[in-house]
Amino acid sequence: MYQVKRYTTEYKLKWNEFLQKAKNGSFLFNRDFMDYHADRFQDYSLLICDGEHLAGIIPANISGNQIISHQGLTYGGLVVEQQIKLNAFLKIFSAALKYLSENKIELLFLKTLPQIYTEVPSDEVEWALFILKAKLHVRNTTLSIDQNARLLYQERRRRSIKKAQKISTSILGGQVAYKHFWEEVLVPNMLEKHGLKPIHTLEEIELLASRFPDNIKQYNIYIGDTIMAGCTMFLNKTVAHAQYISGSFEGRSNGCLDLLFDFLIDAEFKNYRYFDFGTCNEDHGLTINHGLLDWKEGFGARAISQDLYQIETANYPLLEQKIKPNE
Repeated sequence: MYQVKRYTTEYKLKWNEFLQKAKNGSFLFNRDFMDYHADRFQDYSLLICDGEHLAGIIPANISGNQIISHQGLTYGGLVVEQQIKLNAFLKIFSAALKYLSENKIELLFLKTLPQIYTEVPSDEVEWALFILKAKLHVRNTTLSIDQNARLLYQERRRRSIKKAQKISTSILGGQVAYKHFWEEVLVPNMLEKHGLKPIHTLEEIELLASRFPDNIKQYNIYIGDTIMAGCTMFLNKTVAHAQYISGSFEGRSNGCLDLLFDFLIDAEFKNYRYFDFGTCNEDHGLTINHGLLDWKEGFGARAISQDLYQIETANYPLLEQKIKPNE
């Protein structure tokens, strides 16, 4: 019999240790990452236990009478151990949904983890969502390169890289690189093009990078002392993910942005299974930014789904019916 508990800080160590043996975990689920924006979201993360043994976690927050896995994170889901089997997964998931239903939470919005982020097959949740009659609420596409099945660069990308190779450039990282990128390129570009600011402030990304120096890294390309373009990388076990990408007008025109990405894909992160550019969708997945899509596909990236499902928690008995008893 599985018991479900709300997360509190007393479980922080247990939570973070569990992530080290999870088959579909991420450093984004570490409490030192999640809790940097605790003031913005009311946490409603769950721990599902078998006695003293932690069997699963759901990073989540509450909004009204709905639970969302987690609004401050790109992806989420039910995180389980490497050795978990389908029947046990169904027990864990149904226990979590029953707990929510009994606590008057009518809906769970569950973000699924794209397949490229899992170390072993982890699609138990897809079958469970089908049984639960879950509704697909949002579907985005993230553009990724499989480093074991590389496609050729688009001719325009190759020409752009060759143009930049004729210029004397340097690619640098380190803590000071965040300030250069945020203040001189990223924030001005986002304000001009979209009237928005990055999700993370400079202070927040510097804080997170100090907490996760092996997972968050900044790369900028310069001509002399002038920054041309930059990229903030989030690194998981199998995926090198470009979290923020931006170039100045000059850096895009002279090919420096493309040269930077050629370096990241073909040298710096060539030993990762996947290089992920992130989404090219807008309007909750309903619209494609075709300019962004063309640029990312120009490096050989192709689409992978990134979904958000709406689940009626009262449907948990549909899962219970599929569980093999006494196992």
